[in-house]
Amino acid sequence: MRRNLIVGVAVPLGIAAGLGGLWVAQDQGWLGSKAQRLLTKAAKEQEQGNLAPAQAHLEELIATFPDSSWTDDALLRLGRVYEAEQQLVEARRMYQTLLEKFPQSALVSETQSQLGNVNIALLLSPTVTDLDAVYEVKPGDTLGKIAEASGTTVELLKKANGLKGSVIRTGQKLKVPKGRFSVVVNKTHNQLLLTQDNRFVKSYPVATGKDNSTPEGTFKIVTKVPNPVWYKQGAVVPADSPENILGTRWMGIDKPGYGIHGSVDPTVIGKQVTAGCVRMNNHDVEELFGIVPLGTDVTVVN
Repeated sequence: MRRNLIVGVAVPLGIAAGLGGLWVAQDQGWLGSKAQRLLTKAAKEQEQGNLAPAQAHLEELIATFPDSSWTDDALLRLGRVYEAEQQLVEARRMYQTLLEKFPQSALVSETQSQLGNVNIALLLSPTVTDLDAVYEVKPGDTLGKIAEASGTTVELLKKANGLKGSVIRTGQKLKVPKGRFSVVVNKTHNQLLLTQDNRFVKSYPVATGKDNSTPEGTFKIVTKVPNPVWYKQGAVVPADSPENILGTRWMGIDKPGYGIHGSVDPTVIGKQVTAGCVRMNNHDVEELFGIVPLGTDVTVVN
């Protein structure tokens, strides 16, 4: 009854007052908050491929409503817009902000995946970030010496600096990572975490040992073999054989018989099915192989 009375009194006040009331209702969130409306506009622009207006709406939302319940979604969307525009440093900042400010968001897992991809793209690009240094080549330097000193690999240095071969010249400036890489394998979640000076780089799905057979502790990578031959009991399985369970890369740890390797069966990734080794998708193990050097710490936890 009271609602009817209020409406009945309000109508004679005129269209202008009614529209004003509607605007107030929308702005206060009664018919959708301004933050929500900005997000909706941005989403429509993104769907139509209009990145500039989508970016403007998202930036306004984040700046004006930093603690809104819609801001985590806006940060993720803005990160994707920046990625599409090849502004990878800005994309990384959006994803990191979301993870830091909204650790309970339902978007955390998706954001970590996006952040991992951006981190790798930046790592393997010529872009120098706060995680990198610029090194000037000295007489007698080789890519191998520089990689060893910087705690990385020749493959990473080549990719990050657009080098097609191994020849470098005195005075040449190279991008090199500043921090040391390390690996943590979580058997419960079947995830491998790559970090740089304890900062998140990327998380990969893995398979671990059945019956909890993957050894726990901290180990070091002591061998790295591309396209490994599998020496199983009573047989030698060539690298290109579909029966070679090692896949395209092998990184052995200082516990004989155990290591991180690829897979010929991607359906087992995410499960506890191996004889104790850590198994990855081939494209993932190839990416990791190119980043981490011999001596890298591998910590296995339950």
